[in-house]
Amino acid sequence: METSISNKQKDIKPILSDVLLDITWSKISKRYFGKSSSWMYNKINGVDGNGGTGGFTDAEREQLKGALIDFSFRLRTVSEQL
Repeated sequence: METSISNKQKDIKPILSDVLLDITWSKISKRYFGKSSSWMYNKINGVDGNGGTGGFTDAEREQLKGALIDFSFRLRTVSEQL
């Protein structure tokens, strides 16, 4: 069964552009998805790993949103201790 990817999901890279180079995506991928860094980079770049089109499913997009919110909370907690 093929999962449908909407245009909204494919356009995630521009949304992430401000922080794209500041975050270690391999760590986000491992911690929050249990996946490899190449999986994450393929998702961000909208490819499926076999050279075709891909991207985040609705569920993965929500999971990424939660991961970034959690990461921001952890970063804020650490910064407030300085």
